[in-house]
Parts: sequence; structure tokens; C-alpha cells
Amino acid sequence: MIEIYTDGAASGNPGPGGYGVILRSGSHYKELSGGFRLTTNNRMELLAVIEGLNSIKKPGAQVTIYSDSKYVVDSVEKKWVFGWVKKGFKDKKNKDLWIRFLAVYKLHEVKFIWIKGHNSHPENERCDVLAVAASKQKGPLPIDFEFEAEKNRGTLL
Repeated sequence: MIEIYTDGAASGNPGPGGYGVILRSGSHYKELSGGFRLTTNNRMELLAVIEGLNSIKKPGAQVTIYSDSKYVVDSVEKKWVFGWVKKGFKDKKNKDLWIRFLAVYKLHEVKFIWIKGHNSHPENERCDVLAVAASKQKGPLPIDFEFEAEKNRGTLL
């Protein structure tokens, strides 16, 4: 059993953003984070889940993901994303990330648990610290190419 805790942050929406992830399985513990110069909170929430799942080395793992993002949790647990696939993600944001999510999601047995954010949940609070720090790292932040390309075209994903 693997537990993944995730959080995303953006200062401004859009603005500089980051994600934070904690993976825990038995005595194993790992933290991940990354930031982008211009993105959205929802993109970082979803990317945190993707990066957490991507870091699992063997397929078929039993995974519980704890997230404070209703956007991510409800989209999967209420099966909305599977309907979006059938409709080609018409008029849906973050298509690129949802496609990446679905590719890694199907490799494992995944369930989501929503937790209230900023509610003194230790792992959620730590993920928030990681996400915010990643969004404020020194030096130029990487580009969220898909987001910026769509923003420049005026047709956000």
C-alpha cells in the first residue's frame, strides 16, 4: 500500500505555481516538488497527483491519494473525467494533464480521499510548504508550455 499526499499552489491564478508531493509506504518516505513561472492552482493540484503516481516504480500498486483539491478528487471519484474522454475533452481545461493522468492512473489501483486544506493535517501542510516554496524558488522557473501556449492562443485547455 502506497500513500500519496499532494498539494498545488499558484500565486495569482494564473501566476507562478508549484506542486508538492509526499509518498509513503512502510518505512519509505519521499518528497517531490516543482515549480513553473506561469500556471494555475488546478494544474498544479493535478500535476502533483501525476508526479506522485509517476514515481511509483512497479505497476499494479495499491495507492491511496490524499488531496485537498475537489477539482481533482471529484473529477476522478465521480467519474467525470471518463465522460470528458468520450467527448474528446470538449471545452475542458487541462486536457494535456488529464491525458497524462489517465495514462499513469490505469497502471495502479488508485483511490482518492479528499481532505480539507489548511486544516492542520500534517502531510497536507507539508505538501503546501513544498508547493509554495517550489513556486518561489530562486532563478528562472520552468515554463508550463501547454498552459502558456493555450493562454497565448486565448483558448485555455
